[in-house]
Amino acid sequence: MLIVNFSHSEFYFIGFTSLKEYRRLLFIPFFLGFCFSMTTNIALVFTIAKQKTLHSPMYVLIGSIACIDTLTPFWIVPRMIFSFATGINVFPQGLCLLQMWSVHYTCSFQSSVLFGMAVDRYFAICMPLRYNVVMSYNNCRIASLVIIIRNFIIITAMIALVGTLTFCSSNVLYHTHCEHQLLVTLACGDTSKNYLAGLISFCVPTVDCFGIALSYISIFVVIFRSAAGESRSKAIHTCSTHLMGICITYFASMTAFLAYRVKNTISPDLRICISLLYLLLPGLCNPWIYGIRTKEIKVHLVKLLKCGRVDPL
Repeated sequence: MLIVNFSHSEFYFIGFTSLKEYRRLLFIPFFLGFCFSMTTNIALVFTIAKQKTLHSPMYVLIGSIACIDTLTPFWIVPRMIFSFATGINVFPQGLCLLQMWSVHYTCSFQSSVLFGMAVDRYFAICMPLRYNVVMSYNNCRIASLVIIIRNFIIITAMIALVGTLTFCSSNVLYHTHCEHQLLVTLACGDTSKNYLAGLISFCVPTVDCFGIALSYISIFVVIFRSAAGESRSKAIHTCSTHLMGICITYFASMTAFLAYRVKNTISPDLRICISLLYLLLPGLCNPWIYGIRTKEIKVHLVKLLKCGRVDPL
């Protein structure tokens, strides 16, 4: 249970108000992007869930990425476009905490799933004889449970610490959604525990990133040493597809992280755009990456679009 000790009962998020009357027009691109992201990612999840041939670990992990890319915009975009369309910028403090927890908890799985995809490809290419043992249903279930519990504890503790802060100055924030770093910088008193909690939460994707890098370095060493012809091309195509998704996710993440460390060199509106880029860009790009470049998924997606159904089980 979160203990809320806010001096303000509500916040006002006034991002992009420098655009004045043109701020309302932002409703259009964000609404269209939200609809596209939700539609394509839900279609991807539906296709993978309905096809037994796509129930291997690799495709389940792609489906997990699509689930994350569906939930992340859902926590942010509807409230944001409502503000653009109506000019109502008030955000109750309880809703602010809930949004913050939901966004951070959902995003905490991004790097974990990408690391899982790297491990899956590592054993499939480098240790194929051990693949079925390591990537068994029980092992995947245990790993998933550990990650769910780990992320829940870290994110809940981080948001709970925000709930103990007191905000004795302005409750007007130049942003579009409730963000951990933003609120901590506005708090009164000692915030060292909050920065430590934020650092711990940032260490999780950092460790995952090192694991991903080591996995793919090993994979490409094996590919170029042993594989040849069609098998090499297929392995490179599969890994390059995954690497495209990884690069987009980490590029957006690192750009957002650095944007808060160079506050005086970029405009507030640009900083908001970078923050939204981190949250929304993967959901716009990943359906194209995994849905179009993965042949098995592409075939069933085409059937879904043409016929409005997929093959029966």
